[in-house]
Amino acid sequence: IKIYDYIHERGGKARLEAIAKPEEKWESPLIAFEHILAHEQHVTGLINNLIDVALDVRDHAAKAFLDWFITEQVEEEASVGQIVDRLRLIGNDSSGLFLLDTELGKRVFVMPVKA
Repeated sequence: IKIYDYIHERGGKARLEAIAKPEEKWESPLIAFEHILAHEQHVTGLINNLIDVALDVRDHAAKAFLDWFITEQVEEEASVGQIVDRLRLIGNDSSGLFLLDTELGKRVFVMPVKA
């Protein structure tokens, strides 16, 4: 929505298209989180491409706007990467999975600050 709003604020028109349905089942929590990490890395690449275009056309306002997303992606990749590392350590130990699930369940969602 932030990107959609930004495009409209700058006088552009955003065109939304369908996205592929995500996977629904994985062989293990580790494989699920490895997919999540790969997706976050893909999103980071897409944002980097947008920044490259903004720099090529000398749109410094767009580059400044996109910096927020890069910062968020760094945090997301680090967060998911830590979970992947812990799941690799836990392996198939159900007690470890239970403890990780309990810990992750205590995380609190914080609404992003409007940039």
